[in-house]
Amino acid sequence: MNIIKTVIDGIYILEPKVFGDNRGWFMESYSEKTMKEYGFDYNFVQDNHSFSAVKGTLRGIHFQKGNSAQAKLVRCCKGAVLDVAVDLRKGSPAYKKWIAVELSAENKRQLLIPRGFGHGYVTLTDDVEFLYKADNYYDAANDRSILWCDEEIGVKWNIDNPIISEKDSRAPKLRDSDVDFKY
Repeated sequence: MNIIKTVIDGIYILEPKVFGDNRGWFMESYSEKTMKEYGFDYNFVQDNHSFSAVKGTLRGIHFQKGNSAQAKLVRCCKGAVLDVAVDLRKGSPAYKKWIAVELSAENKRQLLIPRGFGHGYVTLTDDVEFLYKADNYYDAANDRSILWCDEEIGVKWNIDNPIISEKDSRAPKLRDSDVDFKY
C-alpha cells in the first residue's frame, strides 16, 4: 500500500496494490494489520454503502459531534467523486481548511479522515457507489451538517447547481453550528 500524506495533518490518501492479469484484478481494500504497520490504529465498527444515480449529486458536509464523532476510511467503487474533508477542530493550524481528492473506481484510492473533520463529496459521473468505514456507530441525535457552500470554508466543488438533499440545503453555516471539536 502506498500512503500519501496530505497538506492537512491526519488526512492520508491510501493507494492499494492492485494485481491484474487477463482475467481482471485483485486488491486488498482493508487490512487491520497493514493499517497498524503504518501507525493507524482505528477500530472500524460500521460499513456504509451509498448510491447516487446522477452526476452532480452533492452529499455533505456531514459529521457527528461529541462522543459520537467518527473517523472514516472512504472510497468510490463505481464511478468517480470529488471527496472533501474539512478540519472542524477549533485551535487546529488547519481549522476551516479543506482538502479535495478525486476517488474513483479506476484509481482505487481511499481517503483516511480522522475524527474532528466534516466530510462530503460530489459525484463526477452517473451511477456512483461510495463505501466508507466508520470507527463509531451512526448516532442520529449527534448527526450534524455544515452548509456545503459556506463562504467561511470556501470549498471549491467545481459545480454551480448540485443536486442536494433537503437536509443539506437547510444545514447551518459553520458560525451557526454547534460543532464541538477541539484540537
